[in-house]
Amino acid sequence: MPQLRQQLKRNNLPRVTTYLNFPGKTEEVFYFYKAVFNGEFTGVILRRFGEIEMPAEIPPLDEATKKLIIHAELTNIGGHVLMATDSPESMDFKIEQGNNMHINVEPETKEETKRLFDALSEGGNVTMPLAEIFWGAYFGTFTDKYGINWMFNYLSPKN
Repeated sequence: MPQLRQQLKRNNLPRVTTYLNFPGKTEEVFYFYKAVFNGEFTGVILRRFGEIEMPAEIPPLDEATKKLIIHAELTNIGGHVLMATDSPESMDFKIEQGNNMHINVEPETKEETKRLFDALSEGGNVTMPLAEIFWGAYFGTFTDKYGINWMFNYLSPKN
Protein backbone atom coordinates (compact mmCIF):
# COMPACT_ATOMS: atom_id res chain seq x y z
CA MET A 1 0.00 0.00 0.00
CA PRO A 2 2.86 2.50 0.39
CA GLN A 3 3.07 2.64 -3.40
CA LEU A 4 -0.54 3.92 -3.54
CA ARG A 5 0.35 6.77 -1.21
CA GLN A 6 3.49 7.63 -3.18
CA GLN A 7 1.53 7.72 -6.45
CA LEU A 8 -0.65 10.38 -4.90
CA LYS A 9 1.97 12.46 -3.10
CA ARG A 10 5.41 12.31 -4.64
CA ASN A 11 7.26 14.32 -1.97
CA ASN A 12 7.10 14.71 1.78
CA LEU A 13 6.53 18.46 1.89
CA PRO A 14 3.94 19.41 4.49
CA ARG A 15 0.55 20.60 3.28
CA VAL A 16 -3.03 21.15 4.39
CA THR A 17 -5.88 20.05 2.13
CA THR A 18 -9.65 19.64 2.30
CA TYR A 19 -10.92 16.03 2.36
CA LEU A 20 -14.50 15.29 1.36
CA ASN A 21 -16.61 12.13 1.77
CA PHE A 22 -19.49 11.23 -0.55
CA PRO A 23 -22.06 8.42 -0.60
CA GLY A 24 -21.06 7.09 -4.03
CA LYS A 25 -20.86 10.41 -5.90
CA THR A 26 -17.13 11.26 -5.80
CA GLU A 27 -16.57 10.70 -9.53
CA GLU A 28 -19.54 12.88 -10.53
CA VAL A 29 -18.65 15.61 -8.03
CA PHE A 30 -14.96 15.75 -8.97
CA TYR A 31 -15.60 15.99 -12.72
CA PHE A 32 -18.02 18.82 -11.91
CA TYR A 33 -15.46 20.60 -9.68
CA LYS A 34 -12.75 20.07 -12.32
CA ALA A 35 -14.90 21.80 -14.93
CA VAL A 36 -15.99 24.65 -12.67
CA PHE A 37 -12.52 25.42 -11.28
CA ASN A 38 -10.58 24.49 -14.44
CA GLY A 39 -8.66 22.17 -12.12
CA GLU A 40 -6.17 19.38 -12.67
CA PHE A 41 -6.39 15.87 -11.31
CA THR A 42 -3.31 14.98 -9.28
CA GLY A 43 -1.65 11.58 -9.34
CA VAL A 44 -3.83 8.70 -10.47
CA ILE A 45 -6.92 10.70 -11.54
CA LEU A 46 -9.60 8.58 -9.78
CA ARG A 47 -8.49 5.44 -7.90
CA ARG A 48 -11.21 2.81 -7.37
CA PHE A 49 -11.57 0.41 -4.45
CA GLY A 50 -11.30 -2.53 -6.85
CA GLU A 51 -7.90 -1.34 -8.12
CA ILE A 52 -6.05 -1.80 -4.85
CA GLU A 53 -5.28 -4.79 -2.68
CA MET A 54 -7.22 -4.44 0.54
CA PRO A 55 -5.83 -5.70 3.86
CA ALA A 56 -6.75 -9.27 4.79
CA GLU A 57 -8.94 -8.13 7.71
CA ILE A 58 -11.35 -6.34 5.33
CA PRO A 59 -14.03 -8.69 3.94
CA PRO A 60 -14.14 -9.12 0.14
CA LEU A 61 -15.77 -6.17 -1.63
CA ASP A 62 -18.94 -6.55 -3.66
CA GLU A 63 -18.88 -5.48 -7.33
CA ALA A 64 -20.67 -2.16 -6.68
CA THR A 65 -18.17 -1.18 -3.97
CA LYS A 66 -15.20 -2.11 -6.20
CA LYS A 67 -16.38 0.55 -8.70
CA LEU A 68 -16.47 3.32 -6.08
CA ILE A 69 -13.66 5.86 -5.67
CA ILE A 70 -11.20 5.23 -2.81
CA HIS A 71 -9.23 8.41 -3.58
CA ALA A 72 -9.59 11.45 -5.80
CA GLU A 73 -7.33 14.49 -5.75
CA LEU A 74 -7.93 17.74 -7.62
CA THR A 75 -5.73 20.84 -7.58
CA ASN A 76 -7.71 24.01 -8.23
CA ILE A 77 -7.62 27.77 -7.60
CA GLY A 78 -4.40 28.98 -5.96
CA GLY A 79 -3.04 25.45 -5.76
CA HIS A 80 -5.63 24.37 -3.16
CA VAL A 81 -6.08 20.60 -3.17
CA LEU A 82 -9.44 18.92 -2.73
CA MET A 83 -9.37 15.20 -1.95
CA ALA A 84 -12.29 12.80 -1.62
CA THR A 85 -13.48 9.26 -1.22
CA ASP A 86 -16.73 7.41 -1.60
CA SER A 87 -17.75 6.13 1.81
CA PRO A 88 -19.62 2.90 1.15
CA GLU A 89 -22.20 1.73 3.66
CA SER A 90 -21.05 -1.81 2.80
CA MET A 91 -17.85 -0.89 4.70
CA ASP A 92 -19.79 0.55 7.67
CA PHE A 93 -19.55 4.20 6.57
CA LYS A 94 -22.64 6.37 6.90
CA ILE A 95 -22.37 9.87 5.48
CA GLU A 96 -24.28 12.48 7.42
CA GLN A 97 -24.11 16.25 7.41
CA GLY A 98 -21.07 17.04 9.56
CA ASN A 99 -18.96 13.92 8.94
CA ASN A 100 -18.58 14.53 5.22
CA MET A 101 -15.65 16.96 5.41
CA HIS A 102 -12.24 17.03 7.13
CA ILE A 103 -9.23 19.28 7.19
CA ASN A 104 -6.38 16.99 6.15
CA VAL A 105 -2.95 17.81 7.60
CA GLU A 106 0.23 16.21 6.25
CA PRO A 107 3.09 17.29 8.52
CA GLU A 108 6.77 16.96 7.65
CA THR A 109 7.69 14.49 10.43
CA LYS A 110 6.06 11.77 12.49
CA GLU A 111 6.90 13.69 15.67
CA GLU A 112 5.21 16.85 14.34
CA THR A 113 2.20 14.74 13.33
CA LYS A 114 1.83 13.45 16.89
CA ARG A 115 2.41 16.88 18.46
CA LEU A 116 -0.23 18.58 16.31
CA PHE A 117 -2.68 15.67 16.62
CA ASP A 118 -2.39 15.61 20.43
CA ALA A 119 -2.69 19.39 20.79
CA LEU A 120 -5.64 19.85 18.42
CA SER A 121 -7.56 16.80 19.68
CA GLU A 122 -7.33 17.82 23.34
CA GLY A 123 -10.88 18.21 24.66
CA GLY A 124 -12.31 16.75 21.45
CA ASN A 125 -13.30 13.26 20.31
CA VAL A 126 -10.60 11.02 18.81
CA THR A 127 -12.38 8.82 16.25
CA MET A 128 -9.24 6.97 15.10
CA PRO A 129 -6.05 7.17 17.16
CA LEU A 130 -2.77 7.73 15.31
CA ALA A 131 -1.50 4.39 13.98
CA GLU A 132 0.30 2.86 11.02
CA ILE A 133 -2.41 2.27 8.42
CA PHE A 134 -2.68 0.00 5.36
CA TRP A 135 -1.79 2.65 2.76
CA GLY A 136 1.58 3.16 4.40
CA ALA A 137 0.85 6.23 6.50
CA TYR A 138 0.80 7.19 10.17
CA PHE A 139 -2.84 8.25 10.29
CA GLY A 140 -5.54 9.36 12.72
CA THR A 141 -8.78 11.34 12.89
CA PHE A 142 -10.70 13.36 15.44
CA THR A 143 -13.30 16.05 15.92
CA ASP A 144 -11.88 18.96 17.88
CA LYS A 145 -13.61 20.65 20.81
CA TYR A 146 -15.10 23.16 18.34
CA GLY A 147 -16.74 20.50 16.16
CA ILE A 148 -14.19 20.57 13.29
CA ASN A 149 -13.16 17.22 11.77
CA TRP A 150 -9.43 16.63 11.26
CA MET A 151 -7.34 13.95 9.54
CA PHE A 152 -3.60 13.59 10.07
CA ASN A 153 -1.69 11.69 7.44
CA TYR A 154 2.10 11.29 7.59
CA LEU A 155 4.07 9.17 5.13
CA SER A 156 7.61 8.37 6.17
CA PRO A 157 10.23 9.09 3.48
CA LYS A 158 11.42 5.47 3.82
CA ASN A 159 8.08 4.31 2.35
